[in-house]
Amino acid sequence: MIERQDDSLVVLQVIPRLKIGGAERAVIDISRALNDAGMQSLVTSQGGELVPDLLHTKAIHMAMPVASKNPLTIALNTLRLVHLIRVHQVNVIHVRSRAPAWSALAAARRTGTPIVTTFHAPYTINSRAKRLYNSVMARGDRVIAVSEYVARHVRKEYGVPENRLRCIFRGIDMARFDPAAVSIDRITTLADYWNLPDGVPIIMFPGRLTRLKGHRVMIDALKQLRRDALCLMVGVAGARPALRREIENLILEAGLERRVTLIDSCHDMPAAYRLADVVVQPSLVPEGFGRVAVEAQAMGVPVVASDTGATSETVRQGVTGWLTPSGDAGALAGALTTALDLDAEARIRHAAIARAHAVSHFALGNMCNATIEVYRELTAGP
Repeated sequence: MIERQDDSLVVLQVIPRLKIGGAERAVIDISRALNDAGMQSLVTSQGGELVPDLLHTKAIHMAMPVASKNPLTIALNTLRLVHLIRVHQVNVIHVRSRAPAWSALAAARRTGTPIVTTFHAPYTINSRAKRLYNSVMARGDRVIAVSEYVARHVRKEYGVPENRLRCIFRGIDMARFDPAAVSIDRITTLADYWNLPDGVPIIMFPGRLTRLKGHRVMIDALKQLRRDALCLMVGVAGARPALRREIENLILEAGLERRVTLIDSCHDMPAAYRLADVVVQPSLVPEGFGRVAVEAQAMGVPVVASDTGATSETVRQGVTGWLTPSGDAGALAGALTTALDLDAEARIRHAAIARAHAVSHFALGNMCNATIEVYRELTAGP
């Protein structure tokens, strides 16, 4: 059992797995903020590669099969969570995914504990059963949307009233994503490891290799790009082998094998952004937030992104980057040319404006403070 002061909070966050991802990273960020504020963080998940990072925040991790959609497992998880809530005197539950939300909601109602849900993106609604399954995320005492785009979806599809809905942008660690904090040694080490040629402009495309991220459109845009540049598609590890072969074949058919490099993963993204002349996010589906575009702006790098979802909230058109119609390879090629043609003086001005925009709107502290304020709001009294 946790020993705590009477005025401190014990927050239980529930997430299916602690794998590498935006929602999972947010769990760790909130855990660290709770610890810094003298509060206690508990996290329940099935585990994953980010568990060591979580433990560094002094959070307590409880392994539980909360990723399961099996009704019997969900029922058993409800009992486990009820026990956990009572033993550790949990004040607030925060859940970020649908499968564990069903057991977390039932445990919250059984124990009278306030519950917060977060929509990290709109969920697909293709049947009445799917709408019912998704609707658990709209039943929190407070419902957090990570952008106004997501908030509009939650209002329209689930009728969540304004007194329960909060829009809190995802937060980026501005100390980590700071160009001044990245040494020349880190940049040159990464450039040498990737065997990058000298003097060739770099287009960086960070993102999982899926059909929805726009890799085919990117290849079509590169065929139309009338200037020399190297495109690094970073983070393609874990893609389906058939899809990877398909993308590799498209690159060969387009004659771009010397202009496109697939990179499995990168453990120093701040240094990677410093290598880039422009960062691209050509998503074919709306982004619930769009972390890549914000990280690039924090690093002072021009961004070219699809004008869909929350991207218009995170990128200032023509100021911190360029927005193009989703799936339009010609427009993407034109915007990439504009970004690559910036001279040194324009790049310096752009970098300052882009970083200031990111820091003022998407700093990690903003997200953590606003989230903890929601917890306080729910526990302030009758």
